[in-house]
Amino acid sequence: MSGGSWALPKARKAGPPYFSRNQVSKSLHQMAVLLELDGANIFRTRSYQNGSRLIGTLSQDLGELVESGEIFELKGIGKGLGNAISNAVSDGVWPDDWVDLHTNTPAGLIEMLGIPGVGPKKIKFLHDELGVLSVADLKEVCTKNEVSPLKGFGKKSQQKILDGIELLARFSARRRLDVGLRYGQTFLSMISALDGVERAELAGSARRRKETIGDLDIVAAVQPRDVERVTQEILSLNGIADVKGAGDSKVSVILDTSIFEEGFSLGHLDSKVLEAIGGESYEQMESSGTIDAQVRLVPPHVFAYTLAYFTGSKEHNIRMRQAAQNKGLKLNEFGLMPETELTGLEAAATSLPALTEKEIYKHLDLQYVTPELREDMGEIEASASNTLPELITLSGLQGALHNHTTLSDGAASLAEMADAARRIGWNWLGIADHSPSLVVANGASAEDLLAQYDTIQQYNKEWKDSGIDFRLFSGVESDILEDGKLDHPDDVLAQIDYVVASVHAMSRWKGRDESQNTEDLLTCLDHPATTVLGHPTGRILQGRDGYEIDLHAILEHMSQANKEGQLKAVELNASPYRLDLDWRLCKRAKELGVPVFINPDAHSVKGLGDIEYGVMVGRKGWLEKSDVMNYLTHQELAMRLGV
Repeated sequence: MSGGSWALPKARKAGPPYFSRNQVSKSLHQMAVLLELDGANIFRTRSYQNGSRLIGTLSQDLGELVESGEIFELKGIGKGLGNAISNAVSDGVWPDDWVDLHTNTPAGLIEMLGIPGVGPKKIKFLHDELGVLSVADLKEVCTKNEVSPLKGFGKKSQQKILDGIELLARFSARRRLDVGLRYGQTFLSMISALDGVERAELAGSARRRKETIGDLDIVAAVQPRDVERVTQEILSLNGIADVKGAGDSKVSVILDTSIFEEGFSLGHLDSKVLEAIGGESYEQMESSGTIDAQVRLVPPHVFAYTLAYFTGSKEHNIRMRQAAQNKGLKLNEFGLMPETELTGLEAAATSLPALTEKEIYKHLDLQYVTPELREDMGEIEASASNTLPELITLSGLQGALHNHTTLSDGAASLAEMADAARRIGWNWLGIADHSPSLVVANGASAEDLLAQYDTIQQYNKEWKDSGIDFRLFSGVESDILEDGKLDHPDDVLAQIDYVVASVHAMSRWKGRDESQNTEDLLTCLDHPATTVLGHPTGRILQGRDGYEIDLHAILEHMSQANKEGQLKAVELNASPYRLDLDWRLCKRAKELGVPVFINPDAHSVKGLGDIEYGVMVGRKGWLEKSDVMNYLTHQELAMRLGV
């Protein structure tokens, strides 16, 4: 994603080489784009594009190539580019014309580069023809139908631009948990490795495992004498696209995908999810995305207090401050202290000591609250009475029920998925390929589904005969049709082990009112074959809202069925694009005694790993092992399924 402005990276103070290969490659790429926006000769623009690709894929050390003069021998690096790169790397100085172009290009033109399908040529043309200077300007002229009459555009192009602006707005606001965590954990590991950093932790919504993340907060324990040096070391790290500020105790930067040495990939997505989040346009944006990050450098003795404060949530912090006030104390990012006119680190000198967050809670006579629960959803009351739940963990999971193979829209065969599950130490795996109505996902016919069932029984027999403690369960992800019907005849469903019933025809379900949708789901749940309600709301994070449904009524209905001895479980779909059931309703399912299956909805071998995001959300939703079916052995699960 392109930000609102671009800046050339600042030279690190450690001496030559002043810039890394990635920094030089990125700067060349930016120059190519800025030159195109400026209307430069195409051959000059191309030379920068080629130079960026070449430098970015070098296997040799760029500093050594510059020092030896071999930089000029590289094919595609002429005298002008060679001198510019050499001066930058050796002396830490960018050419004046590069600086001028970065300084003088309107920020709004660069912001428009983030719109999928709107490149520098189109932006320059629209700027010249219509005076467009920002995304807001572009949206306005499209809305007024001023773009479609222009040469090379038209109604479809104009609508694509509007769709792209809407996608950019969604993408810019927050990042999904998996993406935000990947940036955060990578940046954290880099900061933790710096000399002078005694401790560092991720804070904010990422540490609380919210389903989406706004920006990143990292708290680092650094002795005051080392703050300036550590600040400069942070600013010289790879992956920093821009520096927003660097003061005495805070460094604010923008990170981009060059922070990932192994590159950035979305992996295998099912077609419906990809379509909902914006398709290839979304992939394009994600592969060049950015995220804001702040690093707070604090003395080690206040680290725990600062970490707790910036972990949040705001509502949890308010309750914690109230607990402190009840004891005649004041709690803030610097400490827990008597009421005093002193502020900041001066006040911290009077604080009760705390090397860990647990000690802060202990000072307030509270049980330690794990970060995921800090949302003022009853955790303070449970903490005060020492009744906080013992939350689920990734270790101990025995398997997952909702996964796909090449029989529908998966990327791996039945055997490959089973082997992968065994390699990660699972005791069982459920296969639930799509049913026929979902044509876009190559839904399996009844014949193919029953043939897969026979193959699964054969595999199970072979493992049992070989003394291998592993089992496959044969299921289907059945589309929920009109009037709550399932997408296979009853005699077919009766032959397999279980049914995950899911809504996929979103246009129909979103076009109806809540009562009709709820009624159809209740009808579906009453079908004897329905075992699990899959991704209950149908939401795609940053892609679409779910359909209208009274999930409280649904969960209450499921609760009653379970009390009557019928297994009706709700899915916590662990795909980071869904995370559906929402964590707020996980707590309600727990209270009602509705069993939860955490399912990765894996469409590939790698997709099985997504279950970790489901565990994160389950923890946030107060789930314990007794609430989650994934902790059953295959023998126990077979008894619950009645197979």
